[in-house]
Amino acid sequence: MRRGTAGTLKTAFFFFASICAWYSGYLLAELIPEVSLTSAVYSIRSIAKKPLLKAPAPKRQKCDHWTPCPLNTYAYRLLSGGGKDKYAKICFEDELLMGEKTRNVGRGINIAIVNYMTGKAIATRYFDMFEGDNSGPMTNFIHSAPPKSLLFMVTQDDGASRLKEDTKKVIEALGSKQIRNIRFRSSWVFLTAKGFELPADIQRENINHSDSARNRYSGWPAEVQIEGCIPKQPS
Repeated sequence: MRRGTAGTLKTAFFFFASICAWYSGYLLAELIPEVSLTSAVYSIRSIAKKPLLKAPAPKRQKCDHWTPCPLNTYAYRLLSGGGKDKYAKICFEDELLMGEKTRNVGRGINIAIVNYMTGKAIATRYFDMFEGDNSGPMTNFIHSAPPKSLLFMVTQDDGASRLKEDTKKVIEALGSKQIRNIRFRSSWVFLTAKGFELPADIQRENINHSDSARNRYSGWPAEVQIEGCIPKQPS
């Protein structure tokens, strides 16, 4: 008899608990509007679907400068050759004047002449300083640059072996501080002007000598470069 009474009480308790749970759910549904629940679910889904914000890619500058040149200036970048496969480059106002892609670069000293007033290239040529007698023709090429010209010079491989004293004097007169220090396979770059003076703070020259203990390439030193911004002639 006692067992029957206990079973009846348990059944009544579970029934009562079920009624309470159902009623609690009913009250909760009445208190929270359906629109609010739908909006919340939609908001969560929208957040998941929204693309992640990404920082914009850095804008490419002229001649691959890290920062843009100011208005009314010319951008330049000179890079010497490195080893057998790294070609020298002369870039001016985002135009590759000399380099592998333009197919006008070669062993020796590469020179580009630019009209300072217009910013347009006048002539480009390379002079082999390892074979042949090309020091004299290079001197004549430098002399051919008209007044108000910019001259850019970069080495590829060897620019010193057959470079004669007369040519060194001409380049030295244009402001080079390193032309007398250039040695076999030295990496060298030089910017100069003819008929006017460049601002003193412009990077104009760089050199790196071959050293078997420090060379980046087998038999060749690392490349050197200079870059900057040249003020344009005031109108």
